[in-house]
Amino acid sequence: MENPITVSPNLSYIKEGLQKQKEYFKTGATLDVEFRLKHLRLLKKEIEKREADIHQALYKDLKKSEPEAYITETGIVMKELDETIKKTRRWAKPRSVPTPMFFSPGSSKIHPEPYGTCLVISPWNYPFQLLFLPLIGAISAGNTVVCKPSECSAHTTQITKEIIEAVFEKQYVWVVEGAVPESTALLRERWDYIFFTGSTHVGRIVYQAAAKHLTPVTLELGGKSPCIVDKDINLENTANRIVWAKFLNVGQTCIAPDYMYVHEDIKDKLIAKIKEKISQHYSDSPQTSEDFGRIINERNFERLCSLIDGEKVCFGGQTDKDDLYISPTLMDNVHPDDAVMQEEIFGPILPIMTYKNIDDVIQYINSKEKPLALYVFSTNKSIVNKVLKNCSSGGATVNDAVLHIGNAHLPFGGVGESGIGAYHSQLTFDTFSHLKSVLHKWAIVDLSIRYAPWGKNFKWLKFLMKNTL
Repeated sequence: MENPITVSPNLSYIKEGLQKQKEYFKTGATLDVEFRLKHLRLLKKEIEKREADIHQALYKDLKKSEPEAYITETGIVMKELDETIKKTRRWAKPRSVPTPMFFSPGSSKIHPEPYGTCLVISPWNYPFQLLFLPLIGAISAGNTVVCKPSECSAHTTQITKEIIEAVFEKQYVWVVEGAVPESTALLRERWDYIFFTGSTHVGRIVYQAAAKHLTPVTLELGGKSPCIVDKDINLENTANRIVWAKFLNVGQTCIAPDYMYVHEDIKDKLIAKIKEKISQHYSDSPQTSEDFGRIINERNFERLCSLIDGEKVCFGGQTDKDDLYISPTLMDNVHPDDAVMQEEIFGPILPIMTYKNIDDVIQYINSKEKPLALYVFSTNKSIVNKVLKNCSSGGATVNDAVLHIGNAHLPFGGVGESGIGAYHSQLTFDTFSHLKSVLHKWAIVDLSIRYAPWGKNFKWLKFLMKNTL
């Protein structure tokens, strides 16, 4: 993405479209909760009607099978829609909080109000889910929204645009297609909120652009999420779950286990079991499996191939450029200085390192940027608690991986270089809402000791401030 200041003159339609959205928001139409719910229900019906088309588009972009597309994309979106439609009225109501005696008589409430016109920039790896989840929350909270889907997942972008245009007028929700020039033009404008999902590199550009206008942001980024495997585990389940989490969407998942630290006592057994499970999940020829997808494009294919060290491959390593296929690949005896450990992999390559003392693993993790996710497999509670206590991460799962993102009651987001802010369910509504503090005082009754001259009343003021909530 180029510098946000440099914009081609032929992209002036973006400024004009944004202005129409700002004017529409000022009409107050989106402040009506029933208006929001009407459009969320229409969106649900349109997605249900186009589900087969969505799955076909995801297959064309990433070769996602229908079950995987439903599990990781449309099913999650429909569940979020159901939850949001059911609870938006409650979320939008003023929320009562205690009023200290010093401020009595009166009442205190938090009033959620929409920010205004929001920008949602979504990635290509889960192109349907990661656009619609923030969009649903932004609509529920009463905003107008401009959506910028990824140009890399062109088929899903097209169906996404068709769905949104069937439900919303452009002055309410608008899809802007394109690549770097369009993203650059969008970031040059002043927004009331920006929600970005993507790489840390582009996240910095978004953050810098937002800072010029003091625009609040949510940045859902990534990083190298570690997977620690202790010697005290259920070998069968551990191997199954790691294979599922790592090779889901061909490893193109921001919270996929990026590398594995395995206790030396069980490493060989675990690797053997993981090999067995890969064959069970995807057959002995994953390229022919209906459930194993493809790399998004040639540029990412070439990048991933450059990370594979043939001398350290202990399983897989096959590639087919014409098919954008990289087999499930395990690399053993990996060193922290190896190329595969210098960047987020975002593909079907799993580097394996060995440890003897858990303190060494903790020290290594803490020497790097804070990851988006952390996984620890162990039946030893002291080991689990030690890792969770000493290693910071956006989220974590114990004795499994990736699943924490599926619990709508848990906030999903990063920390440090892996992101800013969190969302899902009511947290998404709150993310796109300014939570305005409102104190109502009774007009007649008053607490006279608050006024000067304080004199002898000072001791009562101190007492009230110290001893009342």
